[in-house]
Amino acid sequence: MTLPAILTLDYTFVTVALGSAIFGLLSGTLGVYEVLRKRSLIGDAISHAALPGICLAFILTNTKTTSLLLIGALVSGWLAALAVLAVSRYTKVKYDTSLGMTLSVFFGFGLVLLTYIQKTPNANQAGLEKFLFGQAATLLSRDIQMMAGIAAIVLLLVLLFWKEFKILCFDYEYAASLGFSVKLLDVFLTGLVVLSIVIGLQSVGVVLMSAMLISPAVAARQWTDRLSVMTLLSALFGAAAGIIGTMLSSLGSRVPTGPVIIIVVTCIVIISLLAAPRRGWLWRKFAETGKRLQANSNTGNLAKGENSYEPGAIGNIEYCHCNRCRLFPARCIPDFKKNGNDE
Repeated sequence: MTLPAILTLDYTFVTVALGSAIFGLLSGTLGVYEVLRKRSLIGDAISHAALPGICLAFILTNTKTTSLLLIGALVSGWLAALAVLAVSRYTKVKYDTSLGMTLSVFFGFGLVLLTYIQKTPNANQAGLEKFLFGQAATLLSRDIQMMAGIAAIVLLLVLLFWKEFKILCFDYEYAASLGFSVKLLDVFLTGLVVLSIVIGLQSVGVVLMSAMLISPAVAARQWTDRLSVMTLLSALFGAAAGIIGTMLSSLGSRVPTGPVIIIVVTCIVIISLLAAPRRGWLWRKFAETGKRLQANSNTGNLAKGENSYEPGAIGNIEYCHCNRCRLFPARCIPDFKKNGNDE
């Protein structure tokens, strides 16, 4: 597709861009909760676990209708999520170990089923492998409508349970002490994550879907300390990555949309890690350089006999006017407070 076709809002481009933006917005919103709860790899396990559900849905229905295949993916992903929660909660196996076990078992079973389907003399089986890496170009208007409906329901539920999800993320024990059913809330939130992953499988596939769940939230975390702002930024980053990735892939010949979207969202994460205020690497380096230059300037003024030191001149530290404090305020302040000396 050429740039003029994109600028004139070609139908195929608009359809794919809308689908990518919807799942990017939804995965960015729900990814915030998984990153804050340190469960980032749950998306990887659920997306890989969706493959056997897709294959079983095809075997049972003998059709490649997207809605039916995604229902199979939803059931399979939901079972995998419940398995992870049950193993980590009722056994001594740690959470990350249960994730790895579930991912391997479900994905391995899915590959066995996919190989079996491909060896059967069934012409309808062609194209099922697109769910591994995604094929956004196959999105149709009815797929967009389904994705938009699911996204609207999930976002509405997030707004309704905003306070409950917030307290679940930051203080699990306190939520339980207030009388909340934390186990039920945990399962409910995980179910919403499963929904967001399933609707994105057709765009980026089971292999790359976890990146869309984690990366926007990681990027947003660098810019703010407030949950509401972080959620909004994460949703915007996810949607922007979907649209920009679709545009870039449309400019090339036979360039897959899913991997390009992942590259774009990775670039957003890198920019955030470098340039975000207070947390960004470049920001911290510039701040350290500024403090160092100020300290050198003050030392030079002291050598010239100039008194340029006032309380609070360096950072937020208040200190006296004695020679020790001018050179080493951190060492002098305890003595100053102890002796009551202002000279």
